[in-house]
Amino acid sequence: MGLFDKLKQGLQKTSQQLKDRLDRLDEMVGLGGTPDARTREIDVDTAENLEEILLMADVGVAATDEIVGAVKSRQRRGESLRELVKQEMLRVLESSTPASHPTGKPHVMLIVGVNGVGKTTTIGKLANQLRLEGRTPLICAADTFRAAAVDQLQIWADRAGVDIVRAKEGSDPAAVVFDAMTAAKSRQRDVVLVDTAGRLHTRTNLMNELDKIRRVASREVAGAPHEVLLVLDATVGQNGIAQAREFTNVAGVTGIVLTKLDGTAKGGVAVAIAHDLKLPIRYVGVGEGVDDLLPFSPREYVDAIFQEKW
Repeated sequence: MGLFDKLKQGLQKTSQQLKDRLDRLDEMVGLGGTPDARTREIDVDTAENLEEILLMADVGVAATDEIVGAVKSRQRRGESLRELVKQEMLRVLESSTPASHPTGKPHVMLIVGVNGVGKTTTIGKLANQLRLEGRTPLICAADTFRAAAVDQLQIWADRAGVDIVRAKEGSDPAAVVFDAMTAAKSRQRDVVLVDTAGRLHTRTNLMNELDKIRRVASREVAGAPHEVLLVLDATVGQNGIAQAREFTNVAGVTGIVLTKLDGTAKGGVAVAIAHDLKLPIRYVGVGEGVDDLLPFSPREYVDAIFQEKW
């Protein structure tokens, strides 16, 4: 199965929530038929229905208001509601593009997020993808507090065929990061993926721990961490936005990994993230397999929601 087909399959529930309801609304208001019929202005009821459809897909209040307003202003061009919404969603997603990152060898990626979002599996899948791209990743198991966390990461490292640096449960996470940096340089690994503890984002000790990890990483490798990726569970919808804000304040998040898209109809949360947080989505998770983490493309994402290539 190709990447786009995997994405389409993963976003089927979101498509049913968004595309299918938009098509029905088009039929109700006569905007899916002849060009003449499509020149009507959107009335109040249609705008409210459109707003409800977007909110149900978790596009978010602010992004929904902007999209509905843009669709109303563009309606005289003769396009269907579905076409207009698709264009506006793409515009919002493309407005948040990945920034250029400082370089260093190894390239250090700090992976953060609360427990249960799929952080451990994401690291394993990302390591596998990087290896397939010809990179030589190393995993750093710096979540030393959660029971069995290191063992779970070891399983994923073995599955991905990459090295892992680990320590005993309860060890100082920053010390594990130091060991991982030393190992990566001596073994000539070009990427280090650092797993971090997923304690609640309001805890002061997490702030202190992340700050210490960052200091150790930057001391050992110039510019590290070069990226800080926040893993968010798409099934929690707008609650993920609040998590992202907290982690951005604490950890300086540079990008998002959106997981569990195959289990939710809330795939519109990607639009809310781009609109509200101005953070780029770097990867999306669409399944449990080691190859089910996909690089994020705004155009392919929107195409997959609407189950069609543009």
